[in-house]
Amino acid sequence: MADLNKRLTTNVEGDFFVDATCINCDTCRQLAPMTFQEVDEFSAVYHQPHDELDIFHAYQALLACPVGSIGAVTKNTDLRKKAQESFPIELTGGVYYNGFNSEKSFGANSYFVTHSQGNWLIDSPRFLRHLVNEFQNLGGIRYIFLSHEDDVADADRYAEKFNATRIIHEADHEAMPDAEWIVKGNDVVQASPVFQLIPVPGHTAGSLALLYKEKFLFTGDHLWWDREKEELGMPSRLVWNAEQLLQSTQRLLDFSFEWVLPGHGDRIQLSPERMRRALTKLLASRQKT
Repeated sequence: MADLNKRLTTNVEGDFFVDATCINCDTCRQLAPMTFQEVDEFSAVYHQPHDELDIFHAYQALLACPVGSIGAVTKNTDLRKKAQESFPIELTGGVYYNGFNSEKSFGANSYFVTHSQGNWLIDSPRFLRHLVNEFQNLGGIRYIFLSHEDDVADADRYAEKFNATRIIHEADHEAMPDAEWIVKGNDVVQASPVFQLIPVPGHTAGSLALLYKEKFLFTGDHLWWDREKEELGMPSRLVWNAEQLLQSTQRLLDFSFEWVLPGHGDRIQLSPERMRRALTKLLASRQKT
């Protein structure tokens, strides 16, 4: 719970605030960009929400914050309840953003996909009764895809609850040693007719991307959208192997997709042609450095 006594001075005056426990994970800025922005390497309220929709989004950010750094002086119980009930948020076509990001994964986003042959959880949110109930209502969890060692969070608890199969690459296996499905080597794995497991070593040795229906690419910490520059981004620090990172990103040009759904950074939908141009531009810029 946020502490008013630790309120950052970078917040504008008003009900909502961010306190000094912020880890600058970007969760709140994704959910409520009209209220939160980065100031001095932390998130801060730069514009107080006034209409009902903006307050609702601010409460979504408050609930999703992995470290409870967001507070509201004046409580709106109804809108807070509606914000909680909105998670997981359907993005499109049975693909959901879960919310309730976990501190264990430094606030990484996680996702949920409904599918007739079994639902998928992509990386892990906090283990909460609300999400457990929602996942159960959506048909449970058959597979838990773990993009890399940093974002496993409470995957073991979800696996136990739903008797789900956890998928992780052998190079990051130590982060989830009891995982049932270990991806080996660098070959693409056709997990089903519509799911492909794509090794993308670079950020970590065992980073994986998940391609669903040749439309949705879940990228972990390998690739994201930079909303300020309006272009794709990739890691420049905390990189296991920079050369393999470039090679893995180059490999993604072999696939067609419209969505980039990352663990950290913003998500984006572009036409396959625009996505390919954005990816080519990113590679060209990184190859020059």
